[in-house]
Amino acid sequence: METLQYMNENGELANGYAPEVAEEVMIDAYKAMRLARHVDERMITLQRQGTITFALSSLGEECCSVGAAAALDPGDWIYPQYRENGALFYRGFSAEDYVHHMFGDAKDLGKGRQMPNHFGCRELNVVTVSSPIGTKIPHAAGCAYAMKLQNEALAALVFFGEGATSEGDFHAGMNFAAVLEAPAIFFCRNNQYAISTKESSQYHSEGVAPKGAGYGIETYRVDGNDFFAVYESVAKARKHCVEGKGPVLIEAMTYRRGAHSTSDDPTRYRPKEEVEEWEKKDPVIRLRRYMENAGLWDGGKEKSLLQEIENEVTKAIEIAKKTEKPPLISLVEDVYEEIPATLMEQYEDVRQHHTSS
Repeated sequence: METLQYMNENGELANGYAPEVAEEVMIDAYKAMRLARHVDERMITLQRQGTITFALSSLGEECCSVGAAAALDPGDWIYPQYRENGALFYRGFSAEDYVHHMFGDAKDLGKGRQMPNHFGCRELNVVTVSSPIGTKIPHAAGCAYAMKLQNEALAALVFFGEGATSEGDFHAGMNFAAVLEAPAIFFCRNNQYAISTKESSQYHSEGVAPKGAGYGIETYRVDGNDFFAVYESVAKARKHCVEGKGPVLIEAMTYRRGAHSTSDDPTRYRPKEEVEEWEKKDPVIRLRRYMENAGLWDGGKEKSLLQEIENEVTKAIEIAKKTEKPPLISLVEDVYEEIPATLMEQYEDVRQHHTSS
C-alpha cells in the first residue's frame, strides 16, 4: 500500500499540493510538539536522578499525536496509549498539570494512583492511559458506537503501536466497529518496535494497513512524520466517520528514536545507523523548515519559544517538588459512592501504620 506523503524531509511540499491547514493551527501544533519533546527530555532526567519513578518518550513520534489532535473536534474523544502527551498539550493541558501527574502529587488529577505517563483529562475528553497494551481499542469502539446511538456528530480516536495489533483487543475492537459502523478512528503509530521486537517479527502481513482491509474498514497509510499527511488523513477519517460511513484505520509510519521507556536499553537490539537514518526524518524539524520557508517562523521566534518552554517546565518542576503527596484517604475514595466499612477498616490499619512510621 502506498504511503501518503505531502512534505519531504527538507520541509518542501509535493508539486501541486496546497495545505488545507490554517496557519494558526499549524503554529499551535508546532508549539505543542516542541513542548512535548522538552517535557519528555526533562522527565527522563528527573527519573535518572530518582525524583520520579518512570518515564516514556515520544521522541520522533510527536507529529502523530499532535497532528491527529489538531484535526479533531474538541468534542471528539481521544484514547491515548502513552506517547501522546502532545495531543494533551494541544488541547490545552498545561506543563504544570502534566508535571504534577508525573510526580503523582496532590495536584495530580489521578491522585497518584497511576504510573507516570499514564495521563488523562476528563475536561479535555482524553481518557486515562492504561498500562495493558491494546485495551483501549475496544473501549474506543464502544464509545464511538454510543455516540452513534445518541446521534452525536463526533468521533472517537484511539492511538496504539503496531505491537498492539498482536493483541486480541485489536481484532475485537476493529470487528465491532466495522460491523456496527461506529465512528471510530484506529490510529496505529507504526514505530517499528514493540519494545525490543522488530516489526518483521510481529506479523507476516505487509504492515498493519492490510488488517483494516481484511475487516472491510476504510484504511490509509501515511508518513507519520509529515504533519500535513497526518492532519489531512485524520480530518478525512473524521469526516468519513461523522457522515455515518463507519470506522477508519490509519497506519502512520514513524520511528521510536528513544528507548521504549527508562527501563529499556535500545542499543542492545537495534543498530545506531538505523536511529541516525531516522533522525534525518525528524517531524519537528521538518515542520519548522516548512514554516520558515513559508515566512511563518524564524530563528527569533524559535529562540523565544524554546526559552518560554524551558522556563514554563522548570517552574512546573519547582512547584511539583514542593507539592504534598495525595492525602492517605484518597487510597479508598472514588470507588464506591460511600466507603464501605470493611474498606475503612483497612484504611485505618494503614493510617495507624503510616502515622507510627
